[in-house]
Amino acid sequence: MRKILIVGAGPAGIFTALELIKKGSKDEITIIEQGHLIEKRSCPKAKTKGCVHCKPYCQITSGFSGAGAFSDGKLSLSRDVGGDFPSLIGEDLAQDYIDYTDTIYLEFGADTHVEGAEETEEIREIRKNATIAGLKLVDCPIRHLGTEKAHELYYSIEKYLIEKGVKILADQTCTDVIVEDGECKGVVVNGSEMLADVVVIATGRKGADWLDEMCRVHGIGREAGVVDIGVRVEVRNEIMEKVNRALYESKLIGYPKPFYNKVRTFCQNPGGFVAQENYDNDLAVVNGHSYKDLKSNNTNLAILCSHKFTYPFDDPITYAKKVSEMVNMLGDGHILVQRLGDIKAGKRTWQKELAQTNLKPTLADAVAGDITAAIPYRTMTNILNFIEQMDTVVPGFASNETLLYAPEVKFYSNRVKMDENLNTNVKNLYCLGDASGWTRGLMMASAMGVYMARQLLK
Repeated sequence: MRKILIVGAGPAGIFTALELIKKGSKDEITIIEQGHLIEKRSCPKAKTKGCVHCKPYCQITSGFSGAGAFSDGKLSLSRDVGGDFPSLIGEDLAQDYIDYTDTIYLEFGADTHVEGAEETEEIREIRKNATIAGLKLVDCPIRHLGTEKAHELYYSIEKYLIEKGVKILADQTCTDVIVEDGECKGVVVNGSEMLADVVVIATGRKGADWLDEMCRVHGIGREAGVVDIGVRVEVRNEIMEKVNRALYESKLIGYPKPFYNKVRTFCQNPGGFVAQENYDNDLAVVNGHSYKDLKSNNTNLAILCSHKFTYPFDDPITYAKKVSEMVNMLGDGHILVQRLGDIKAGKRTWQKELAQTNLKPTLADAVAGDITAAIPYRTMTNILNFIEQMDTVVPGFASNETLLYAPEVKFYSNRVKMDENLNTNVKNLYCLGDASGWTRGLMMASAMGVYMARQLLK
């Protein structure tokens, strides 16, 4: 009987354990998670009306199911969305794993309805307008769990794993990996060694910088990947009505002049709410949620600009953190929000001005200010030009009252080198999910976990 240690109880780690159990594995499986079990996770902001900077870890980003428990819970059912894992194992095989993983989500209570699965006249019109604007509309069916339903679904998975004998060690911090003569022997948890035959690191975006450090310290093969820096845009539902109805989530990609960086939309939330997440050292970043039942008058989505750095710079995660820290500094530790019209006019937004428009911010404790004073010129220019392109697809998207929140940053820029069987250059050490740099999002990370389990069972 092997001892398998999984570090991180996000989708990649959870689905590794889940598939091992489903396929009859007799291995001793232990999951180590620095946050709480899901039933003990609760963000106090609903009562306090403001972020209280939970210690030792943010309740939204840490705990069983990772940020997935409190996200809007969108499962992208296409291999074209969610990262570069398909390039590692093959596109057709990746789609097969997505399809299979989707059946597991359905088994545990996911909504059977799929958004954007049919080619309608409205979708063709959106695609035509995107083409005119110089943007690409990516076809991707979406299964929407909803924030509250995602919480229930992952709780069901947690109970199933425990019933099947998986040990889940919550509130435990993994600080180091034990590597001897090119082979992983275990990990260090709260100062004590835990030995294992196999170690799977699946620490998510929150743990991407820690995994990067482990790679550097222990010689785990890695390379600098892409870092995404951007904003969360909020508009009235009426502006996004056609896209929301036809697609639920529009995945649009462009390469705006003059820099031609890749810019894309991400995580669209019809009737949703802008949210704050906190990372280590109280770094506040913005995100978006949408519920199945509770709805707002607004739609929010991220616009992210991708940066691929070249020699001699090799630390894009730190770069993204520095940008975020600058924005946080201007907002006195809070998320910054600015009206698009004020950016065009070259002025900051004042708090009293937010009450004078049709659009009311759903993140009540965001601080009005000037995000352009902190976000790099290249990034900001790309985003603003992309927004103008979006206005052709969604008339009114670039109106003066459109709100931009910052910082929205995705910490998955470290990429671990591995082969198609997920072997790293360190024997018995595997790295999965967003922390590995190969996935972005719930479904692809989950599918990578299933694939990992299959490799361990060979």
